[in-house]
Amino acid sequence: MTPRRTSAVLVAVALASGAGGAGVAELAGGGSAAATRTVTTTTAGTARPAAAVETQDRLSVNEIVRQTKDGVVDIKVRSSGGTTPDRFGGPGGSGQGGAQESQAEGSGFVIDDDGHIATNQHVVDGATSITVTFANGHTAGAKVVGTDASTDVAVIKADAPKSELHPLTLADSSQVQVGDGVVAIGSPFGLEGTVTTGIVSALGRTINAPNDFTISGAIQTDAAINHGNSGGPLLDAAGHVIGINAQIESDSGGNDGVGFAIPSSTVRRVASQLVSGGSVAHAYLGVQLADATGGAGVAQVRGDGPAGDAGLRVGDVVTAIDGKPVGSADQLVGAVDGHKPGDEVTLKVRRDGRIRDVQVKLGTRPS
Repeated sequence: MTPRRTSAVLVAVALASGAGGAGVAELAGGGSAAATRTVTTTTAGTARPAAAVETQDRLSVNEIVRQTKDGVVDIKVRSSGGTTPDRFGGPGGSGQGGAQESQAEGSGFVIDDDGHIATNQHVVDGATSITVTFANGHTAGAKVVGTDASTDVAVIKADAPKSELHPLTLADSSQVQVGDGVVAIGSPFGLEGTVTTGIVSALGRTINAPNDFTISGAIQTDAAINHGNSGGPLLDAAGHVIGINAQIESDSGGNDGVGFAIPSSTVRRVASQLVSGGSVAHAYLGVQLADATGGAGVAQVRGDGPAGDAGLRVGDVVTAIDGKPVGSADQLVGAVDGHKPGDEVTLKVRRDGRIRDVQVKLGTRPS
């Protein structure tokens, strides 16, 4: 089912970890190619478990778990400087004496034999110390290598011997199909090594990033995801990672069968830049968008952004970018995300019943 946009409906989107942070509530129907973009998603129907779903490799859940469990880790984070509330509505940390200390727990998975581990940015945000626990119970200290709040991807590096490191393989998330069986492994409520199963409920979802920009192409799943699952892998039937579990949509704060994972194509691109020591830059258009008939409607233009400099106006409808049709706000968001800062694009814009071309030089998304 396609996203349902209702401007009067408030939707709570919770980050699927025990990490702190204010609750996220937003109006559906707005959005941006480089500002905020929010959607209300319909509830997934009842799904068969992964073991009952026909897939190309047809591995059982047991086989998938045996193949991958050693590469999944529990991540415990301490941060200081103030108590932050749990994204699910409870306190995220406890004060000790005159100082305030916040504790969080999430998941992650090994991506190479140098000790690099992928997780969510919101799991390690503000960390002063990180402890990683491997499937065999051994622990190791870790440090943040780099983070990207715009995609909610982070890389940490564990101080562990190679014998503890069992890298998982990143799949090509562009090959994922709705109905594919999936397995999630993580630490919901601190229960390390928990396995849940389900299917891919939908593709191409747009979700909010921790910095209130947007993440396009998210994978929706009905595999149970709860507090502590953030940063853990969503695996396909071959035991390869198709995404990082990141968020749930829930009225109760618990699993309602609507979870979201950052696609592995995004994880691969961002993680490789972070490991190499580079910063991650994202293309920036500088507008807020809403769906419009035949395209993406411009609801707001930032005066200091590329769109404003190029002459875009509120009420314009973008119908194509570089000759490729744009049928919705989500499509324009995804198209802009596919470019780099400094790229020049041609937007086909409908204004006052007339079609015109607007040349825009994309900027760099602010942090």
